[in-house]
Amino acid sequence: MKPVLIPHSSYQDFVIKQLQEHYSGGILVIHKNQWPLISKLWITDLSPITTMLRPFYDCKGPKPRDPASMFRSVLVNLLVRPELSITEWVEEMHTVPLYAIISGFEPGNLPGVGTFYDFFPRLWGSENKNATRKKKSKKYRKRKPQKGKKGEKAPINKPGRIERLVQWILPRLDQKKELPSDRLFTFFQSQFLTVSAKMGLLGEMDKLNAAGDGTPIETSARHRSQATCDCRAQGLANCKHPRIYSQPDCDSGWDSSREKYFNGYHLYMINASDSPNDLPLYPRLNPASTHDSVSFVLSSVEFTQRFTLGTFDKILLDAAHDAEAIYRLIDQQNQEPIIDLNKRGKKNIEMGGDIRISPEGVPICPNGKKMRPNGYDKSQNRQKWRCSPSCGCSTAKYGRTFHTHSKDNLRLFPKTSRETDQWKTIYKRRTSVERSNKREKIDYALEAGSHRSTMMWYIRIYGIMMCQHIDAWYQHSKDEINIKELVQLV
Repeated sequence: MKPVLIPHSSYQDFVIKQLQEHYSGGILVIHKNQWPLISKLWITDLSPITTMLRPFYDCKGPKPRDPASMFRSVLVNLLVRPELSITEWVEEMHTVPLYAIISGFEPGNLPGVGTFYDFFPRLWGSENKNATRKKKSKKYRKRKPQKGKKGEKAPINKPGRIERLVQWILPRLDQKKELPSDRLFTFFQSQFLTVSAKMGLLGEMDKLNAAGDGTPIETSARHRSQATCDCRAQGLANCKHPRIYSQPDCDSGWDSSREKYFNGYHLYMINASDSPNDLPLYPRLNPASTHDSVSFVLSSVEFTQRFTLGTFDKILLDAAHDAEAIYRLIDQQNQEPIIDLNKRGKKNIEMGGDIRISPEGVPICPNGKKMRPNGYDKSQNRQKWRCSPSCGCSTAKYGRTFHTHSKDNLRLFPKTSRETDQWKTIYKRRTSVERSNKREKIDYALEAGSHRSTMMWYIRIYGIMMCQHIDAWYQHSKDEINIKELVQLV
């Protein structure tokens, strides 16, 4: 049976009625720390999810649970007890009636665990809960990637991979491929990013700045698989038959922060770097061995094809993304790369005259001194450099000047020079994506999810991202909300 749309105003009336019925008289009491939770759900309209998921319900059968209430309950779980599984969360709602009420359910009339797991596949645009098949050949069993240096991420395992990937993807920038997670992003963009943009929490929408970074997600202690043959029982050690993997989209990677190998995913996150609340914009799950630069190329193209609320001006990335192919990709998307240099050598580059270029992209005068940036010529798209007259490298009263063009080398000669205060001020905001990842992994216990499918991990990640936006909305408007007066408990 198709679900019936319940307006958000009806949900608000339901909450007031239920709180007055169950929390008046002093038997049950709402603690002062629980009022912010009620306020957060009060200002979050999830009713459009019913319309979005309506086509994925059958016309016949019993009346379904309200999809908005089901999804709202998932968010309440993440807001109050993110470490609980769905089974434990259902038990928690039976124990604490408040959690059931603000989810949209009457205490004593709650959905079962199976109802939640029947609801989740409707948020996923594929019959397969993983991106790859579970049955894989022996070739799939990859070796562990090379360790990175202390405090550094593992190096990319195949030289030239980024160049080949970008060359392949540039002619296909306009060819949007449907993804199973598109339903989640569509709802996230329409009901969360749109609201945050209207509140001014993402930055200037006509020239947004974004930052990207990857973070490890450990899902299990080891890579579990099951044999499809009886070779072991026959004493055959060199078995070449395929195996069935419980987490086919995961593999082994190197966690530089914990300095250990792990099994799971590599989560690449893009966020609004100018957001005062470090709000996330787009996630992508990759196998744990995936390098940041590879993840960025895929995430950037997918996100640009789907984001419709504004245009991007600058992309802030760390030195792991310092590849010439990435500069070309970002430039092709009409965005400005703000990327820290990964210094590959210490020798200066000869320019065919008496001026040389340092590994940082700074011109060196004949006397061996670094020239200083002296403005950007927009008419000719070139950076002007100047050496002080006191240097003595030129007889000109103004001092020696030199121009660098971004078209000659996007990596060494970016539009905004790395030597300027402007570049340094902009780049400082790159750490916003690290703070966002910290909120997801620590505050919302992302890795506590005991899931075996990519579908469930995406649902958990998007739910946590939505909670981050809800927290920002509450901080932005908490002085205007007074739920206590609306409820009027006796």
